[in-house]
Amino acid sequence: MAIYGYARVSTIDQDLAIQEAALKAAGCTVIRAEKKSGLSKHDRKELNTLLEFMRDGDSLVVTRVDRLARSVGDLQDIVRLLKQKG
Repeated sequence: MAIYGYARVSTIDQDLAIQEAALKAAGCTVIRAEKKSGLSKHDRKELNTLLEFMRDGDSLVVTRVDRLARSVGDLQDIVRLLKQKG
């Protein structure tokens, strides 16, 4: 069982350091980060890589829910996928 972290900022001039430090402090062994708008989950390659890689018993940590999803529907889709994976 692994603890994975996901960090995202919306523009290339924003800094990921605060999110990455918080994820490390939370015990994340792998952190995937990207500078990408959250408008479409399909465009977030690091998130998609994480979601594909995760297995039964793994945990996903984010610093704020808006870093993971941009809408309730988007969040529901991600949660459904993670539940299917265990």
